[in-house]
Amino acid sequence: MSFATAEVNSLAERINWDKVDGLVPAIVQDFQSSQVLMMGYMNKDALAKTGETGHVTFFSRTKERLWTKGETSGNVLQLKNIALDCDNDTLLVKVDPIGPTCHTGTTTCWDGDTQEESQMVWLHQLEQLLAARKSADPDSSYTASLYARGTKRISQKVGEEGVEVALAATSGDKAELVCESADLIYHLLVLLQDQGLSMNDVVNKLKERHK
Repeated sequence: MSFATAEVNSLAERINWDKVDGLVPAIVQDFQSSQVLMMGYMNKDALAKTGETGHVTFFSRTKERLWTKGETSGNVLQLKNIALDCDNDTLLVKVDPIGPTCHTGTTTCWDGDTQEESQMVWLHQLEQLLAARKSADPDSSYTASLYARGTKRISQKVGEEGVEVALAATSGDKAELVCESADLIYHLLVLLQDQGLSMNDVVNKLKERHK
């Protein structure tokens, strides 16, 4: 999914540029995990360039010029969507981050110890870890060994863990049910990664059915 230049231009026309002195705050959010990554400012030219290139561009108040995130590090923010708030003076920019967003090398510009981490953010981070294990040495971890054994074995594990979840529920052992459910979700995530999919695809299907 990408945002067309025409859609960006339409947003630009709705922004109250006088109210924000020509610079609109832009809150950047990971489109998959919904984690807030950073905040910058855009003028009309920065917003236009963002739409044209698909890479989020800001106006740097210190350098007094347009600045595309990742222009030196390569850690660009690939545009997925932009929304304007009800007062027409703040942007919410949803992105696919390539590499860490913060210049310190962390995922977000906010301190991870003080930023409350949502369950979906943590789940997304787990998916990223599982994806990284696909090319790892099979002897380096259980996950890597699962990938090496192939789709059939991963699928078998999902089936086995599904049965264990059902048995735990039938027996009324809630602690065991939580443990077995964790095993099931882990193996399901591995299977999705093996097939080039993610939990985001599953959630989108659930949302589609909920309409």
